Amino acid sequence: MRIFTLLLTALLCVQLFGQEKFPDGTPIPEWFRKNETVRINALGKKYVLTDYRVLNDSTLLQTERIQAVIDLAHQNGGGVVVVPKGTFLSGALFFKPQTHLYLEEGGVLKGSDDINNFPIQMTRMEGQTLKYFTALINADNLKGFTISGKGTINGNGLRYWKSFWLRRAVNPKCTNMDELRPRLVYISNCDNVQIEGVHLMNSPFWTTHLYKSNHVKLLNLRITSPEAPVKAPSTDGVDIDVCANVLIKNCYISVNDDAVALKGGKGPWADKDESNGGNYNIIIEDCNYGFCHSALTFGSESIYDRNIILRRCKVNEANRLLWLKMRPDTPQKYEYILVEDITGNANHFLYIKPWTQFFDLKDRKDIPLSYSDHLTMRNIDFECETFFNVSPSDQYVLTNFTFENLTIKARKGDYDAHFIKPFTCKNVKINK
Repeated sequence: MRIFTLLLTALLCVQLFGQEKFPDGTPIPEWFRKNETVRINALGKKYVLTDYRVLNDSTLLQTERIQAVIDLAHQNGGGVVVVPKGTFLSGALFFKPQTHLYLEEGGVLKGSDDINNFPIQMTRMEGQTLKYFTALINADNLKGFTISGKGTINGNGLRYWKSFWLRRAVNPKCTNMDELRPRLVYISNCDNVQIEGVHLMNSPFWTTHLYKSNHVKLLNLRITSPEAPVKAPSTDGVDIDVCANVLIKNCYISVNDDAVALKGGKGPWADKDESNGGNYNIIIEDCNYGFCHSALTFGSESIYDRNIILRRCKVNEANRLLWLKMRPDTPQKYEYILVEDITGNANHFLYIKPWTQFFDLKDRKDIPLSYSDHLTMRNIDFECETFFNVSPSDQYVLTNFTFENLTIKARKGDYDAHFIKPFTCKNVKINK
């Protein structure tokens, strides 16, 4: 009995000390490692669109008929709404408790390019809670919601993009809130969500927006929007907004804005607004990146982020690997950030500067001081134009930065980090 107890104790010790940890030292829960494919056969009856008078017609708007199928599945106790092979045009759809979405290979859910097909509701947009157009796929207050399959959700964004650039040509200060567009997928106030396997493409605006949701997995996705011939403005791949426990794994992301952006609120009193908040325990791993403004961005509407990991990723043609947007009209704290085991190239390796594009202190007299603390970048083999594009500022404080085991090829490889204290460098090799 004593031997058994000792063996059990030894096993528990191995498990305890061998368990991975977040940058702040807390253990990474097993949930992040248990990744199973969505089993639609276990989710209830399948409701194939074409069995319910929904036609395979890319030109015929069928929002009401598709919504009726979702509502029927909900009324019957739940089930899976199946998009079969073909193209089905729709405006905003709203998923109900116990309903799921499955897209067969060759199945396309195509978004309308008429904004009138997206009703206005109170929602979340660019760090604010306000009235705005709904997304193509909307899921609010759901538990266990899934989107899966090998099909495509196509936002059909070309008309929206052209309209944005036309307006920008007339008014150079035109913003996203002036030229309003729907998002592709909006998940809010949800728990235990999995989006897996599908291709999310050509979103009119942000592609995947997660707000106040917990335990969300994005697995094996392909998320794309073009940089040319027409730029798809602000088509962020994934926007994480006041969320906890999010895993992005084995995804390909190439979009005309940030690939993954951490949001949470903006403005001089953003930390006092209950609709805002922080992001905690976010892991992005084993992903491939094509063109994007940044592989991982903190901001521009973000107030608090902790335990953020980007690891084992390949980056190709990104503008930046890591971008901390330090917004001087918003109190921010980005801490316990780990970027490791990265290969590839970008224009900038690390980019930290004041971000003043839409600066507005409103009624606040002072500029709120912001912070970034405990940032580690290690085990990285990378090519870039500029290695260290970091500016000192009296608007923020940078502390506890670590560079370790970096092999960098850069045209501009110099770095002056006297304003970051402490700043630890171990085995950093920079070749011009």
